Amino acid sequence: MNIYVETNFVLELTFRQEQYASCEQILQLCETGKAKLIIPAYSLVEPHEKLSRQARSRRKLQQSLDTELRQLSRTGSYTNRIKNIQDIARLFIQSNEEEQYCFNQCRERFLKIGEIVALTADIISEAASYETIYDLSPQDALVYTSVIDHLRRYQPKQACFLNRNSKDFDSPDIVSELNRFNCKMIPQFDDGYSFLQSQLSS
Repeated sequence: MNIYVETNFVLELTFRQEQYASCEQILQLCETGKAKLIIPAYSLVEPHEKLSRQARSRRKLQQSLDTELRQLSRTGSYTNRIKNIQDIARLFIQSNEEEQYCFNQCRERFLKIGEIVALTADIISEAASYETIYDLSPQDALVYTSVIDHLRRYQPKQACFLNRNSKDFDSPDIVSELNRFNCKMIPQFDDGYSFLQSQLSS
């Protein structure tokens, strides 16, 4: 079975969010060869950009906080309270490092066992059309077009598209188009894992 995933699948694993456990189980199924993971190249680029943007924002906040703390430290009565706030400032830096490490680990796993759908000129061109047809954001249109392009080219007997953008992807027209390629749209990773379990056990 082909399992198509999008950017939120990567973010779920990187930040260990609510449906992290299901994403980890899905990834492990693919690592053991029970299913095939397919991910648009854009979905490995977008999280890296988000992490970089978030790290810059935290560093800027930390620098502002350090400046204010140095000013407050000149007042003796604030000394003990400042120590607790300094722990928060250190947390900003630590969290950046930990999240970047987790992302790098996840990316290595994807590259090792997954198939990456290259971002080609044809996909970029067609994505512009999908923005209008399905009222998708440019980012979602690139992801969706990558999935459709791969489905068209390989026509798997069974596939599913796992995502957390239900308000964007879970439309009757998109579901219908995916169904034509034997691909089931599943807007929750927990539901996706349950579906995979039922299919693999049958």
